[in-house]
Amino acid sequence: MWQTLLNPVLEIGGKVIDRLWPDPVEREKAKLELMKLAQEGELKDLEVRLSAILAEAQSQDPWTSRARPSFLYVCYALLLASIPMGILSAISPEIAAAIIEGFRNWLSAIPSEIVTLMGIGYLGYAGARSWDKTKIMEGKK
Repeated sequence: MWQTLLNPVLEIGGKVIDRLWPDPVEREKAKLELMKLAQEGELKDLEVRLSAILAEAQSQDPWTSRARPSFLYVCYALLLASIPMGILSAISPEIAAAIIEGFRNWLSAIPSEIVTLMGIGYLGYAGARSWDKTKIMEGKK
């Protein structure tokens, strides 16, 4: 996100530097300093994000530290289930098709409102936790 905001700022900064420093050597030094400041900002942003993730993972609260890994384990299980399904479809395509149809019916039985609510809730939780951890880390500086 910051990169999309930084590029126009760097471009404008470069134009300002071109007008203020007529000497090419001084101009290049100023542009280099501007780029260093931009990189430091990006590095600081990355540090804040990583510290929030680490703080969440090291939390003593089992709901906080295990929510994201548990969700990923479910995704991994579904992906790994495709391996035996591939073998089963080679041996007995009818049984594999019946299993797929049953799974599809099971998933489509879940109301779309519930799926939307879960998606919004999960994204809201992740966003709120990231914002909260960022504010905590900024307060420690």
